[in-house]
Amino acid sequence: MSVLSVKNLSVVYDGFEAIQDLSFTLEEGDYLCVVGENGSGKSTLMKTLLGLLKPSGGEIVYDNLSSAQIGYMPQQTDIQRDFPASVMEVVLTGCLKANGRFPFFRKQVKELALKNLEKVGALSLAKKCYGELSGGQQQRVLLARALCSTEKLLILDEPVANLDPKATNELYELISKLNKEQKITVIMVSHDIRCAVLQASKVLHIDKTLLFFGDTEEYIHSSEGQKFLGHEHCLCGGDR
Repeated sequence: MSVLSVKNLSVVYDGFEAIQDLSFTLEEGDYLCVVGENGSGKSTLMKTLLGLLKPSGGEIVYDNLSSAQIGYMPQQTDIQRDFPASVMEVVLTGCLKANGRFPFFRKQVKELALKNLEKVGALSLAKKCYGELSGGQQQRVLLARALCSTEKLLILDEPVANLDPKATNELYELISKLNKEQKITVIMVSHDIRCAVLQASKVLHIDKTLLFFGDTEEYIHSSEGQKFLGHEHCLCGGDR
């Protein structure tokens, strides 16, 4: 069953065509790694999938899903890392849509936040100050926050940026577990290309338009994959 289909998508951003005639389909349970050089349109694609940018041509078709039901984990800034709030308060910001128009967070919404903290192995951190956590712990909290918005599709923007190797491996393993056990479809953009590709089941390589879309194994042995990945070996853990 498909989760979303991108059909002949074109997007004009800042006065130039950032994406041209792009098409691909994601199935339920796919784990997609989006790769490309800087300026290739990866960020524009993510913003368009999230409904933050409007297509200038083509369309995005969601299967029983809207852009408002996508869990999004953005890349952190230094200001966000020092955010003066408790872990629970940060995760609850992902529950705003689930809470509706109620002025206070309902009991079931708080239970949802705790449930997702448990899923990512961060339940014991609920009362701690977010800004005092390690980088790996903060990313787990942001992942729990994103899970509060969806049970179907996660979009992750540079989830392992600035993490040490141990925290990187642990986060990759957690994302893979959510994908396999919870059947959550994952779209991930990462500059940690070799490791990220080895985590994914599918690869989308773009340079404004489509260069490759297909299974990871096919990509690794394709001409585009060979050029982009080079001959270095990935040292991170996790299953393909």
